[in-house]
Amino acid sequence: MRVVLATKNLGKVAELQRILAPYQLSLEGAPYEPGPETGASFAVNALAKAREGVRETGLPAVADDSGLTVDALNGMPGILSARWAGRHGDDQANLSLVLAQLADVPVERRGAAFVCAAAYALPDGRSEVVTGELRGTLVREPRGSNGFGYDPIFVPIGYDVTSAELAPEDKDAISHRGQAFRAVAPLLAEALQPRR
Repeated sequence: MRVVLATKNLGKVAELQRILAPYQLSLEGAPYEPGPETGASFAVNALAKAREGVRETGLPAVADDSGLTVDALNGMPGILSARWAGRHGDDQANLSLVLAQLADVPVERRGAAFVCAAAYALPDGRSEVVTGELRGTLVREPRGSNGFGYDPIFVPIGYDVTSAELAPEDKDAISHRGQAFRAVAPLLAEALQPRR
C-alpha cells in the first residue's frame, strides 16, 4: 500500500523507510511543499500534516512532529526545534544556539528528551496519533556524523555515545521517532485492511 510521508526532510524519509519496512508500507516523501507547523503541540502538528498529506495526494498519509525538550530551558525548544535559531531547518544554527544557552548549565541539569508525535490520516477521515519519547542528556560539544538535527549533542540514557554516533539501526531501535512510528504502523496497517 502506498503511503505518503508528509515531509520533504530526506533524513526523516530514509529513517522512516527503515522503521516501517516490516509493515509492507511503500513510503514516499511528499510530492508537495508541506505547510507550516502552527499548532501548539507535537500531536496537533503531526495530525494536521497527515491530513494535509491526504488532501494533497488522495493517499493515506503519515506525518510526525518531533523535537528536543530541554529541562533547563523549561521544555524548549519543543515544537520550535526546527526553527529555534530563526530559520526553519538550519540544523547547525539551532544546535549552536542550544549549546550557547546551556553554556553555564552544570552537567547534572542538562537533562533533555527527544519527543515525537506520529499520526496517520486516511482519505475516509479516520486518523490516530501516538507519542514516543527518548530521555537523555546534552553534551557540550557535537560528536558523530550519523543522524541530523540535535543528534550530535544528545546522549540517550544508558549510553555513552551521542545519537549521531550510533549506527542507524541502533538509533532506530531506541529513538523517539522509532517508538512512535512502530506504535502507529500496525494501527495504520490494520486501518488499511479492507472492511468486511
